[in-house]
Amino acid sequence: MSVNITVRIPRRLAEEMKKHREINWSEVVRRSIEEYLRRLDEARRLETPGELLEELRRLGVGPEDLEPLPPGAEEEYYGRMVAEEWRRVRSTTQAQ
Repeated sequence: MSVNITVRIPRRLAEEMKKHREINWSEVVRRSIEEYLRRLDEARRLETPGELLEELRRLGVGPEDLEPLPPGAEEEYYGRMVAEEWRRVRSTTQAQ
């Protein structure tokens, strides 16, 4: 059995969503909530810094990947990650 929830969004966002009527926005929200909960569960599973480092190593993250970037490089990286996430979201919603 499903449960309905209400989500309040800014009018500007609703207007942007109306431009893409082909997208099932309920599905986008449901998947986002599921993904967020999955990440929370994973984060809780890693209890100590050592366990977190081991998980990062298992995922292919090396010590050099954990070094801070200069501010300009961090902004550039953030921009690339936002663009990549939008590409991922669009590809999952268009597959519906």
